[in-house]
Amino acid sequence: MKSPTSYTRRRNSSSGHPRSTPDRLAYSPSYASSEVSTVKSNSGRNPVAAAARSVAGIFVACFTPPETNNSKSFAESEPHSVVSNESGAGSRRPRGVSISSYNSTQDNEPNSLRFTMEEIFQATRNFSPAFKIGQGGFGTVYKAKLQGGTVVAVKRAKKSVYEKHLGAEFQSEIQTLSRIEHLNLVKFYGFLEEGDERIVVVEYVPNGTLREHLDRVHGNILDLASRLDIAIDVAHAITYLHMYMDHPIIHRDIKSSNILLTENFRAKVADFGFARLAPDSDSGATHVSTQVKGTAGYLDPEYLKTYQLTQKSDVYSFGVLLVEIITGRRPIEPKLELKERITAKWAMKRFSEGDAISVLDPTLDPTTANTLALEKILELALQCLAPRRQSRPSMKKCAEILWTIRKDYRELAALELRSYSTTSQRSASIKDREG
Repeated sequence: MKSPTSYTRRRNSSSGHPRSTPDRLAYSPSYASSEVSTVKSNSGRNPVAAAARSVAGIFVACFTPPETNNSKSFAESEPHSVVSNESGAGSRRPRGVSISSYNSTQDNEPNSLRFTMEEIFQATRNFSPAFKIGQGGFGTVYKAKLQGGTVVAVKRAKKSVYEKHLGAEFQSEIQTLSRIEHLNLVKFYGFLEEGDERIVVVEYVPNGTLREHLDRVHGNILDLASRLDIAIDVAHAITYLHMYMDHPIIHRDIKSSNILLTENFRAKVADFGFARLAPDSDSGATHVSTQVKGTAGYLDPEYLKTYQLTQKSDVYSFGVLLVEIITGRRPIEPKLELKERITAKWAMKRFSEGDAISVLDPTLDPTTANTLALEKILELALQCLAPRRQSRPSMKKCAEILWTIRKDYRELAALELRSYSTTSQRSASIKDREG
């Protein structure tokens, strides 16, 4: 089904794997320390509207890509795909000649697979170009079938890229994937680190990315009910990472191109190359101090300014994702006029002015149910996008709010459907009598 990937794919590809946006960046210190405006109270006015106006003011600082001479391409087709070096992304495990997980009980688990390099060659037909489904910063991704019939995604790193940039990212993804197991996270089958080979094997997810479906690459239009389901799936996945791991994990790259969809349009979060262990609350730590990594448009402005990473940085990215889901637009739309270029800023401004309906994806009908859900989702996004992390809800709270929104949406949509059906029957009856 799905796979976590740090690669770029061509827009017209129909595979079910994420393509990196051209603005995935590791920010330079000069940019990361840029000033971020704070929220000011505005008494005497609608508090939600005032907050929306305040939040809108901070977006330019966190969405504008930095200008740095150190930014180099990982993939020739995506010249702005950049990752900086970062030490301490995770201790190395012993290298092996076979693919395995780090789980010490793996031999007793039916889903833990071991492979030789020969078996990988067989599964990919010697890495045949016919099986290639994506290429980018990490290297090349192949669709493969194991001897037992399981279809997987095989991510093969480019040696030159691995040596220069992605050693820590490869290790981070391996260590994260080996520890997680959740319906809304891609399944990890194993890895190989032998000689010059760096390979990750994960589940293949056949229905493309959320971004592709918002762009209608596959020809269909995601209705609002499906978008709500996807948002809840993502919220559940991140909640699991933040709260239900032995040591919580911060994903650090939540974005629509890292959300893979099954045939039933259920979401799986992918790509753990930037993941970091969360601060140890038992020791009193409140954050992890680290270089800034992520994707322009989704990055927490407080993280950009202070280099302090927390779970609330994922919450901020999720807020951007909510705006993206409801508007259909990318976080940064460079071809639009300036006032609409930063999608979240534009959407929050319209929301604060009482014109939320104007930001609804034009492919969605402005029904009563859709309009109500739109306003509630934007209200939640506003909370997630708060400039200070203390003001943002937890991911668990986000999931709870989205559950309530979906419940109300379904009830209202059902009423609208019954009303429409009744009206249609009456119209048909009148026509029959007149005939």
